[in-house]
Amino acid sequence: MTVIAHNLAAVLHRIRTTCQRCNRDPQTVRLVAVSKLHPAELVAEAATAGQTLFGENYVQELCDKAGRITTPVQWHLIGHLQSNKVKYLPGIVSMIHTVDRYSLAQEINRQWHDKTGVPCDILVQVNVSGESTKSGTTADEAVALVRQIAGLPFVRVRGLMTMPPFFDDPEGARPYFRELRQLAEQIRDAAIEGVAMEELSMGMSGDFEVAIEEGATLVRVGTAIFGER
Repeated sequence: MTVIAHNLAAVLHRIRTTCQRCNRDPQTVRLVAVSKLHPAELVAEAATAGQTLFGENYVQELCDKAGRITTPVQWHLIGHLQSNKVKYLPGIVSMIHTVDRYSLAQEINRQWHDKTGVPCDILVQVNVSGESTKSGTTADEAVALVRQIAGLPFVRVRGLMTMPPFFDDPEGARPYFRELRQLAEQIRDAAIEGVAMEELSMGMSGDFEVAIEEGATLVRVGTAIFGER
């Protein structure tokens, strides 16, 4: 077993154990292996070990790796996205986690209409911590943004994404994960046509177990699988 395969198995075991502890079906949590700044060879290694879902932060790097990986995998864009880079993503990514403004959603709508003819699944990124260094709409503006995006025929809102502040103790992130879950419930209760709050993308290598306990369905884990960059 390679180091990557061993690390991957360890993370999946932690996900299953956490789900059992909080009475969740492990099938409701998907692992996004974050491969940014790691070579395509390591992605291929993880894919050979059975990992099928990968997250990249940078459009150019994602497109390059997608062209080099022959094993069938899915790609999610999990980093900040500029509108002028959207045109490279149709046909490559199956979900964009970081939609934080209507103008970006409009560009996604236009590119998917022109190039695929089917809607793009997206998550609305919410800056629950209010940190100026983090992207994302505010919790107060999220419902209105979701309602606005819902009017675009080639964009489907599937849930929310957040990045809490860093804490040495992962318990410090719990209130932020909880706030995102509660916001998702609020949006679900609003019953906006075409919107499904099925996905909560939250939790990384240091705190994904707490995120699962608070309802995460997508955990973005890089270092625990691929090592330090």
